Amino acid sequence: MAKSPAKTAEKKVAVKKAAPKSKTASIDKVSESILAKLKALNIEHQLQANIEWCIGSYNYDKNPAGLKEAAVEALAVFKQELAKKTKGVTAAFVKSIEAITN
Repeated sequence: MAKSPAKTAEKKVAVKKAAPKSKTASIDKVSESILAKLKALNIEHQLQANIEWCIGSYNYDKNPAGLKEAAVEALAVFKQELAKKTKGVTAAFVKSIEAITN
């Protein structure tokens, strides 16, 4: 009878799993959608200018402080518009803003 080869210790290789993608959008993407919605509704021109400036600043230094402040202001505006049932302002949109402001 032929001898079978000796069993070698099998090394278990840990497979790295990718980190789960977060379900919330990034602050810069949500801020861009806020800006687009404000422009579409043609409201809050000063807030629009502030968000545009903050997006440029964020792209330069990656500090989200200004975007968060602007998002808080926009959240109040969009909650009022949602209460008025303004076309284009949805509860899901408001929730996406709430997600980045917390």
